[in-house]
Amino acid sequence: MRKEFVVMRIDAAPDGAPYVLVTLSLAKDMNEGNQPANPSANVMGFTNMDDMMKNLNKMISGGGMGMMGGAAPGTTSIKLDMHEYKQLNLSVGDKVNLDISKAETLGV
Repeated sequence: MRKEFVVMRIDAAPDGAPYVLVTLSLAKDMNEGNQPANPSANVMGFTNMDDMMKNLNKMISGGGMGMMGGAAPGTTSIKLDMHEYKQLNLSVGDKVNLDISKAETLGV
């Protein structure tokens, strides 16, 4: 199966490891104007340190994951090592094709 995607985001590894996270959205969704929500739009504001501590668990469990590297609904993320990323020369807005096939097993 082959699907066409558009590169929405390219993020460095959150732990500093030598890989990047590439977030993709279906190209047909982009053509229809159904762009996925911007994950950085879910930024939670705090007026003081107490409010932040009270809402920290909510942020970590999903309420604010957009700021912490979580993917937006309707997107697909893939992990590429630095060699693959440099070889593909990807940028935000590029159209890419993703081929998915099931590995065939032979024998027992």
